[in-house]
Amino acid sequence: MLRSKHLYLTAVLLFGPVPVLASPALELEDCRISAGPEFPGIKARCGRMLRPENPNDPGSSEIEIAVAVVPALDLKPAPDPFVPLAGGPGGSAIEFYAAYSLAFEHVRRHRDILLVDQRGTGASSRMDCDVDDDIIEGKFDTEQVIEITRDCLDALPHDPRFFTTSVAVTDLEAARAALGYGPLNLYGVSYGTRVAQHFAKRFPDSTRSIVLDGVVPPQIVLGPEIATEAQDALDEIFARCAADEACNARFPNLPQAFLQIRAELEARPVTVEIPNPLTGERETSEFGPAELAGAIRLLAYNANSVAIVPLLIDAAAAGNFEPLAAQFQMIAERMSDALALGMHNSVMCSEDAPFYSDEAIDYEALEASYIGVVQLDAIVAMCSVWPAGPVDEDFREPLDTAIPVLLLSGDADPITPPRYASLAMVDLERARHLIGIRQGHGQVAVGCTRRLVGEFVASADPVGLDAGCLERSFVMPFFLDFGGPAP
Repeated sequence: MLRSKHLYLTAVLLFGPVPVLASPALELEDCRISAGPEFPGIKARCGRMLRPENPNDPGSSEIEIAVAVVPALDLKPAPDPFVPLAGGPGGSAIEFYAAYSLAFEHVRRHRDILLVDQRGTGASSRMDCDVDDDIIEGKFDTEQVIEITRDCLDALPHDPRFFTTSVAVTDLEAARAALGYGPLNLYGVSYGTRVAQHFAKRFPDSTRSIVLDGVVPPQIVLGPEIATEAQDALDEIFARCAADEACNARFPNLPQAFLQIRAELEARPVTVEIPNPLTGERETSEFGPAELAGAIRLLAYNANSVAIVPLLIDAAAAGNFEPLAAQFQMIAERMSDALALGMHNSVMCSEDAPFYSDEAIDYEALEASYIGVVQLDAIVAMCSVWPAGPVDEDFREPLDTAIPVLLLSGDADPITPPRYASLAMVDLERARHLIGIRQGHGQVAVGCTRRLVGEFVASADPVGLDAGCLERSFVMPFFLDFGGPAP
């Protein structure tokens, strides 16, 4: 098993602080953006901005940054646009907004939506490679991970060192200046909350308000707690089912059933033949412990998909793995298309893995979780050969600001629990934390949250929000059979 004692790097000492270079005015033209080829388009204005690959090298080659503006409904919009920042790391802001655009219509009434695909993602000099994304889920052993990672590095079109958050925030500031906008209203989800906090740290005068949804605090390094947080979320699903009369009657031994299928798959993975959930063509695939862990972890992200977890476990315990395998295949294929693996690795291997500490990692708890240590070991192995890039000196310090901040959490979030938001709030002078009950990762599309976000951006006052409506947010009842949820 690899450990991380020799991964400590302070990349800022190698590269120096990242400068913001002047950008010419950015020309936009009519276009349509979407969440993917199979999704409808949204009218926008699009352009490309050239940025130096290495901002510290005047002779550096240039990369393209994709920018889109969805105009406000108001003919005289406010000068401060709203800026969604995608999760991942590796997600496209343009595709994320297109997928969740209805959640931001309250904001768009009076403000443009400014979309900048972070360097290395989407249409911004995408840093991806033809590599099985199961590497992120810890499916492979150490030697395989290192070999796959080296193949990925060889296939990348740009130097992976210059795709960190510290560099990326300078692109966003350059886009703001080039378009002549005033201070930004930032919305970050998951990893995007890290970007939002760091942008406000670097460019406080360019930041008007911040919404952090599924908060990653600067003090937390991503990786060591993924498995234990996922286990806590699964235990909570089991507890919810046990407390629900109908669910408990239908699935009385759910934890034992899950342990049973884990043991069976560890002893011998099963071969399943299922219709591809996206194409409809029947495919044969192997379903083992890694696929089980990936399916359960990703299903736990959303309150709606949580509702089917007990039924899927029960079916698998009875020998029918096809429904669980189909869910895994559908989620995994969508994630594979959405995330740019090269950019993901550049962030993890510069901003997280170098700061892992054996003394701070609870390996006993990791071993006891259903994911185990394989995912963490995969990250460590991957980052043992991936070059680290620039990280600002104050990167791991909490944001200390009087800028108004609204923080959103779900109390059933399997990756960024509410306590993460509490850590991020330690030095925020004007902040409020709202928690969705039995909600998962990302709150902006849940119930009345979209209205609250719109009101917050309009007023820049988190304290005055009337958030009582959150108590009435819908939570999908558990499925008792494949005909649908219980009434």
